[in-house]
Amino acid sequence: MAMSAGPAEADAPMSDINTTPLVDVMLVLLIIFLITVPVVIQTVPVKLPKVVYEPTTSKPENVVLSIRGGPGGSCEVYWGQTRVKPQDLLDRSVAKLKAEIDKQGGPTAPGLELPEVHIRADVDTPWRCVGGAMTNVARAGFARVGFISQPEPGAYHAER
Repeated sequence: MAMSAGPAEADAPMSDINTTPLVDVMLVLLIIFLITVPVVIQTVPVKLPKVVYEPTTSKPENVVLSIRGGPGGSCEVYWGQTRVKPQDLLDRSVAKLKAEIDKQGGPTAPGLELPEVHIRADVDTPWRCVGGAMTNVARAGFARVGFISQPEPGAYHAER
């Protein structure tokens, strides 16, 4: 609120801008945002993993799946170069895991190393296609499923 004190130029118009309403509105908005922002942003505290580029070391016993979205929203899953349907993927996964365990001396063999599944998915592939393939290989018993990606050039980070 602008006030003039004293008899100096009583007839002159007041040229000071009254900023009190603006300050009042800003303070009210500040209080509203200070209260609502913590309510709106509710997250559970988690420690996210550090992303580190590690070159893929593929073993011959590992399974490589290629996945892409097909025409009409269908999913195309390839075991190596062979296209497989969901039930066929499950059957092949069970057979592959059983054969690898038998080759190493059975499930109680010391130092048993199970093969991994490496998934290469097209960038435009719907998640349900990737998730379905992951579910099938997990149901078969594969414990490690990894994704193969193409990192940006020069994106190597040696931090751990």
